[in-house]
Amino acid sequence: MTSVDSGPELGTAAEVLAAHVRDVPDFPKPGVVFKDITPLLSTPAAFGVIIGALADLARERGATTIAGVEARGFLLAAPVADRIGASLVPVRKQGKLPGVTRSESYALEYGTATLEIHEDAVPAGERVLIIDDVLATGGTAVAAHNLLRGCGADVLGLAVLMELTFLSGRDRTGVLDVTSIMKL
Repeated sequence: MTSVDSGPELGTAAEVLAAHVRDVPDFPKPGVVFKDITPLLSTPAAFGVIIGALADLARERGATTIAGVEARGFLLAAPVADRIGASLVPVRKQGKLPGVTRSESYALEYGTATLEIHEDAVPAGERVLIIDDVLATGGTAVAAHNLLRGCGADVLGLAVLMELTFLSGRDRTGVLDVTSIMKL
């Protein structure tokens, strides 16, 4: 993602993000360092810089729909969709959506999970950008991509706040174009 000049007091999107993420050791299990974005969410100017950077990317790609991955991806995707005038598609954990759904199971860094979207979530040919907070092993990204492609969407890529490079998730995403604000 290109740098976003947010003025002299905030810096680039990557600098803003680095200053507003808190490490929480041993969460959700021993040995894992959780990247907490609540300091970012509670700082309006910083959050605005990040949403602006993601919205710029979505506009550049020509997105007409933003897909937010549960749960922290929702916090980012909704304001991006609003800012660019796009529709929003929630990619939910299994059993959270009413009606007919598509589902895709995948491996996590510490378990397995299943994602779902509504069968009619996007019309064929819709230009969709997937937004999530972290790219770790790539399982969530691939599952979201497969669900959207199954509906006939033109998936433009994945945009994330943070990419955990030591987990090599980008290598597992195949043809999915990945943009990260910060690599760790």
